[in-house]
Amino acid sequence: MKLASYWHETSEPFRGAKSEPVSGDFDVAVVGAGFTGLNAARRLAKSGMKVALIEAQHVAYGASGRNGGHLNSGLAESFGSASAHMGEERARRLWRAYDQSIDMIERIVEEEQIDCSFRRAGKLKLASKPSHVERLRTMADDIRREVDSSARWLDRDEVRAELGSEAFHGAILYPKSAMAHMGRYANGLAAAAKKHGASIWEHNPVTARHKVANGWKLTTPTGSLTARQIILATDAYTTSAFGYFQRRIIPIASFIIATRPLTEVEVKETLAGNRTYVNSLNIANYFRLTPDNRFLFGGRARFSAASNQRTDQSSGRLLQQQLLSMFPQLKDVAIDYCWGGLVGCTPDRLPRAGKADDVIFGMGYSGHGAQMSTLIGSALADIAMGRTDTNPLEGLPLQSVPLHTGKPWFLPIVGAYYRFKDALP
Repeated sequence: MKLASYWHETSEPFRGAKSEPVSGDFDVAVVGAGFTGLNAARRLAKSGMKVALIEAQHVAYGASGRNGGHLNSGLAESFGSASAHMGEERARRLWRAYDQSIDMIERIVEEEQIDCSFRRAGKLKLASKPSHVERLRTMADDIRREVDSSARWLDRDEVRAELGSEAFHGAILYPKSAMAHMGRYANGLAAAAKKHGASIWEHNPVTARHKVANGWKLTTPTGSLTARQIILATDAYTTSAFGYFQRRIIPIASFIIATRPLTEVEVKETLAGNRTYVNSLNIANYFRLTPDNRFLFGGRARFSAASNQRTDQSSGRLLQQQLLSMFPQLKDVAIDYCWGGLVGCTPDRLPRAGKADDVIFGMGYSGHGAQMSTLIGSALADIAMGRTDTNPLEGLPLQSVPLHTGKPWFLPIVGAYYRFKDALP
């Protein structure tokens, strides 16, 4: 078993980063080379702006290269809950923004000729308990009536035709959802940004920022640059150089395993529907097939902000147990990859984007960034160019988390609470 991201290991790394020290004067400096920052830099460069993209590690090092590969439409919660939380008009706009982001990904993949196995697969949100069926069925009716007429409910027999598991009792089908090879998509975005004129530096964390006459000075270990505006796209990997945002985003570790490639018979016996899947538990699992037919299975195996070799390995063992509880027929199938990463969360699990602390920002995707971050990157670029009407999150406040200074000590308590709820019938 390799302790590395499948997406990183099976894609050609970006080779276009600058080798010389960080320097220069730019219209916009984008910090963070995940999907948000990459598409912001791509859009700005296409529009004729002089843009620098600075990454602390390598392209897609963070959540963009460590996720489950789901491009799922709609919000995680019901439309009714979202409307009660933020108002019907905003909930409707935000719901549709997820669909629009997937549409945007599809257009970019075609326009930039990115070979990343993008496919409209559809998603199933699976009822893990009989007691969840009524809630999810009502949720499906609500979604179909209010925001997505293509969504529908599948009963248990219909789910069995798609999944070789007795663990589920029904599901909501979201036909608009998609999937892709996330490493190839990220590296393709980076190549496109460079092609359009962006200057990209890897392995250069921003260690300090200071106000100067014409904007900002950003300092890195190899040098510094100046820029009129900053776009911050670091999410859970935000450092103390941007402490205002660090105090407002909760980093939570998520872990994933991937099996060896399954045979055609094994695919038919497990994931014949070949969609993206997520269950209805509070500490949910998500899974899918990769382009080479590996069973990819992930979840919050532990509630902490740590992802390292020790936590990844122990979490991988727990994930394998969870996988086999749903698909016992895979008991003799080897695990080839195991990895973890950090997800940036907000208390209400809704992302935030806009301008604060004199910085343009997009973050807090709360486990749903793969599908939304491309659109937000484009919206952040628009803000830098003077437009705010393309930001579906405009006006949602980014509030500090009480007693949170950057290290979320309270996560084990939250995890224990959700495990207790999941243990109930």
